Amino acid sequence: MAKIKVLLTDDHTLFRDGIRTLLAAESDMEVVGECANALDAVASAQQLRPDVILMDIGMAGMSSFEATRQIRKDRPETKVVFLSMYDDEDYLAECVDIGASGYILKDSPAEQLVTAIREVSRGGSYLSPRLLTRLVDGFRMQGHGPARQPRFGTLTKREREILKMLAEGRSVKEIAGSFELSVKTVEAHKFNLMRKLDIHNKAQLVQYAIQKKVIRLQEPVFG
Repeated sequence: MAKIKVLLTDDHTLFRDGIRTLLAAESDMEVVGECANALDAVASAQQLRPDVILMDIGMAGMSSFEATRQIRKDRPETKVVFLSMYDDEDYLAECVDIGASGYILKDSPAEQLVTAIREVSRGGSYLSPRLLTRLVDGFRMQGHGPARQPRFGTLTKREREILKMLAEGRSVKEIAGSFELSVKTVEAHKFNLMRKLDIHNKAQLVQYAIQKKVIRLQEPVFG
C-alpha cells in the first residue's frame, strides 16, 4: 500500500521536528520534505509531488494563502491543510475560498492531525473540532447580536499589502514608491480597503491589522 506523502511547511524548526517524529510513527505516512517558508513550498510541491501539504498560516515572505493558490493551480491533486494558532473565522473562510482541505489548530491533540491527513488524502476535508463547534454556535447566534466584522478575505492582494504597510506607519507616498504606483492609485486602494472593512481612522486600521495578524505586536506600528 502506497504511503501518504506529506510536505511540512513551517518556519519553526522544533515544530517541524515534532511533526516529523509524530508522522514517522504512522505506517501509512511518509514525510518527503520540509520547508521554512511558503515560497519554498510552491517549488517543493512541484518537485516532490506530495499528497498532503501541512502549511503554517503565518510565515514571513510570500503569504501562505498565495502559495496555496499557486499550489492548487499547479497541482490540484495535492491537498493543503493549514496549521494555525488562531481560531479565526476569517482565516478559515479564506482557506476555504482558496481550496484548502483542512484547518488544524496547533494546540490540537496529535491524533487529530493524523486523522486530518488521512481524511484529506482520501478527498475529504477536516476542521479542528473546537473550531467546528464555534462555527456551529456562530450560525445559531446569527441575527441575535451585532453585525459581524467584514471579512479580511474580501480584500485584494494589493489592498492587503497596502493595509500592512499603512499599519506599519508607511506614508501613502512611500507605499506608492515601493510599488511604483501613483499616489492617487494608492489613495484609491486605501479608500477601498477602509470602506470594505468599515475602518475610519489610523488607530482602527492598526488595531484591525494586529487583530488579523497582518502585523505582529513586536513590530513597530508607527513610523
